[in-house]
Amino acid sequence: MMLALWPIYEPPHISGSPYSPCPNPPWILYPTPSARWLNNRFLALQGWFINRFTQQLLLPLSLGGHKWAALLTSLMIFLITLNMLGLLPYTFTPTTQLSLNLGLAVPLWLATVLIGMRNQPTHALGHLLPEGTPGPLIPVLIIIETISLFIRPLALGVRLTANLTAGHLLIQLIATAAFVLLPLMPMVAILTSTVLVLLTLLEVAVAMIQAYVFVLLLSLYLQENV
Repeated sequence: MMLALWPIYEPPHISGSPYSPCPNPPWILYPTPSARWLNNRFLALQGWFINRFTQQLLLPLSLGGHKWAALLTSLMIFLITLNMLGLLPYTFTPTTQLSLNLGLAVPLWLATVLIGMRNQPTHALGHLLPEGTPGPLIPVLIIIETISLFIRPLALGVRLTANLTAGHLLIQLIATAAFVLLPLMPMVAILTSTVLVLLTLLEVAVAMIQAYVFVLLLSLYLQENV
């Protein structure tokens, strides 16, 4: 049974090359603004969400960090799109792959570190040694803080991968159980299907929350270096 579960996380292949059919046309979900003075309700809700998210994200940042507004907002929409489309049947979720998540996390984290080293190197290096540290503990704390600094992008990628993978695995297990129990115990199968619907709604929330957490942590790393 386990052999039948894990292949759902493998990307499909065409002629030996991996591809993802789901994210190819995702932007059809986002209609283009019209030339009218007033947009429809969906466009108004979309604009309100993006504006509120951008304001909340940039609130603790200085003016130097506001240059990242377009990048962070685009990353948020990109991750939500991939996570939500991955919940559709017969689709593949690219964000369940650690390689993709690390490919997003490492360059952006490295950019925040390099910005801090360029703009305020003393303050950036000061994070490696807390103030008032006793002399004998200085080498140990520097090693610990350096490890914690380099583990940040790994934590970003693993968090997103683990949460989405666990949710999809639970949906797969409960759906299989409901399908098997339907001819044997219909009432139990109906109860299991109800749990499946509730879990699917929870996964929709998790897909949005994890995208928000990913971008929020990047903004916190940026806040320390600008």
